[in-house]
Amino acid sequence: MNGLRRDLTTAAIAIVFLTLLLGVAYPLVTTGVAQLAFPGASNGSKVEVDGRVVGSKLIGQDFKGLPRYFQSRPSATEYSGDVTYFNNLGPNSRELSDFFGKQLGAYLKRERPFNPGLSADEVPVDATTTSASGVDPHISVANARIQAHRVAAVRSLPLSDVLDLVDEHTDGRFLALFGEPGVNVLRLNLALDQRGTE
Repeated sequence: MNGLRRDLTTAAIAIVFLTLLLGVAYPLVTTGVAQLAFPGASNGSKVEVDGRVVGSKLIGQDFKGLPRYFQSRPSATEYSGDVTYFNNLGPNSRELSDFFGKQLGAYLKRERPFNPGLSADEVPVDATTTSASGVDPHISVANARIQAHRVAAVRSLPLSDVLDLVDEHTDGRFLALFGEPGVNVLRLNLALDQRGTE
């Protein structure tokens, strides 16, 4: 009986100690270090305009119905940063095939009037597929260059100026090795707004 009591006491002390260490102290220390070392990133990489938060550099958002803006890639979560997930449909899924077809049709309908002759084969993959998180803030350079024709026409801007902005807001490969260059849609759209032509 004394051995059982000793074991229970030891277990209870271990639970309390580990809870305080790993459930309280460790999160407080890592949060404090993150706030000191990376205050912007640890607070969500928020983007502010005139003191108002308009989004995050890390979370894509919906610009549908706004032809003067570049459009983000499709999202399985409707761009909700609270519930990020992949659509989780297999390659043989009829639902996934229908989704891709719908996205492709919408893309061609939106972009073809400004890119005569644009074919389905020329549409970049990221224009019809979701990312693993569903809230990727980037689109491919090829996607942005196609959309630049629409944005330039709607905003009455020279195409060369819009393409220059695309180049300015293209992020390179991570550590110059990993991934592909991508264009941050929110930052690019804000740069367009700063030109004052809508």
